[in-house]
Amino acid sequence: MREITLQAEVRPERGKHSRALRRQGRIPGIFYVRGEENIPITVPEKSLKPLIFTSETHIINLKLNTGPDKSCILRDIQFDPVTDRPIHFDLQGLRENEEITIEVPVTIVGGTPVGVRDGGILQQIIHGLKISCLPKYIPDHIEVNAEHLKINHFIHVSDLKIENVRILESESSSIVGVVPPTIEKEPEPGAAAVEEITEPEVIAKGKKPEEGEEAETPAEKKAEPAGKAAAPPPAKEEKK
Repeated sequence: MREITLQAEVRPERGKHSRALRRQGRIPGIFYVRGEENIPITVPEKSLKPLIFTSETHIINLKLNTGPDKSCILRDIQFDPVTDRPIHFDLQGLRENEEITIEVPVTIVGGTPVGVRDGGILQQIIHGLKISCLPKYIPDHIEVNAEHLKINHFIHVSDLKIENVRILESESSSIVGVVPPTIEKEPEPGAAAVEEITEPEVIAKGKKPEEGEEAETPAEKKAEPAGKAAAPPPAKEEKK
């Protein structure tokens, strides 16, 4: 496994001035190992990049400004939800004769799988495997050769044999496989339902007819007299 050297300074005041440190381009962190006191530290932000932007696992040689060097791994790192920059990290110390549990990335190797050449699609289900081993046996990554896979064939955890390493995943879990291509069924001609088009109902304005009465039609309304019938002329007054 490749080793990365990380220069760090011990923080005298734990949990304080974290924002000020970040403004100076330094990220606060903590080193811990079972049975020993935790050590608060800071490192330059740029020195964390090789540990963040990688597809491999690394052992870290931590060089402190005070005290002996420490062998450790990056156990956790927190990011700002807005800027996506690191804001804190945890380093777990290693002991030579003690097993450690760690997740190691899975890398698919080999040529184009047989099933892919036949039109299938390569599908990786597991991208990292949790393992347990002594620090000296931690692999950078776990290689899985999928070149022989046919369509509907998979490689399971039980198929992997790694010397000096125990895989802590279910043996029946699928790691990678070749699946048939997804074919979208074209709709049959004329199968689409045609929505029934109806004319909107025209509601006549005016008073709603009482029960038992018929609504007046516009023609009937026009037939009504415009006013009262003219009264007969008054009778002439008779002279005496």
